[in-house]
Amino acid sequence: MSAAWLETLDLKGRQGREEECPEDRGLPRQGGWNPEYFAQEQIRGLVRQVFFSNGERPVRQVVLSAAEKETDVRSICRSVGEALAADTAASVAVVGQYPRVCHDLATYPEEIAPRPARDGRLPLRQIGSRVRSNLWLVPPAGKNGAEIPTALVHSYLGEMRQEFEYSIVEGPAALDSHEATAMAQFSDGIILVLSAHRTRRITAHKIKEMLERAQVRLLGTVLCDRMFPIPERIYRHL
Repeated sequence: MSAAWLETLDLKGRQGREEECPEDRGLPRQGGWNPEYFAQEQIRGLVRQVFFSNGERPVRQVVLSAAEKETDVRSICRSVGEALAADTAASVAVVGQYPRVCHDLATYPEEIAPRPARDGRLPLRQIGSRVRSNLWLVPPAGKNGAEIPTALVHSYLGEMRQEFEYSIVEGPAALDSHEATAMAQFSDGIILVLSAHRTRRITAHKIKEMLERAQVRLLGTVLCDRMFPIPERIYRHL
């Protein structure tokens, strides 16, 4: 089991700016090194390595889980979903507690009338928010912060596979809950999010051993909250 050690900047600044067009994101600013652009490039590299590396097993569904519950995973999931949706025409779902976004019926006319499933439940594409032609934000199976039965977790992830070609799932903290391991066992693997400020090396090693015992596929790690002490004039020449 190999891990791709990739570093990103803290992406919390992305929240609260949903009005920005996806096509505008990722453009470098003039006049110097852009930390946000660097972070987005790291996310794009992660997406290409995890989903398009032609490995031994195709990856269609991944769980992102932080080492500690204080570390932000939601914004990173959204960034991964946006980068993946930009690189493929396939349908992509990002699962997490995101604010509800109204559908643009003029842009997506096929979404006018929700069509209930046989058991009376709405399809996931209907209860989620479509934020671009092939990207949906879908709420999780249970209430925020509440642990749900493993069988329900597996059932919900199975529905994801049926309705979307790719899905990125926000999981609970790996160290505090067995739910993250259960989710990763049913999916194609897990990406571990580490904090440069909070995560200790011994903690990361403990989680890695726990995932190995559970035979979970560790697809990679993301290092967030990282600071760059090198002066900007030096980064301009990198």
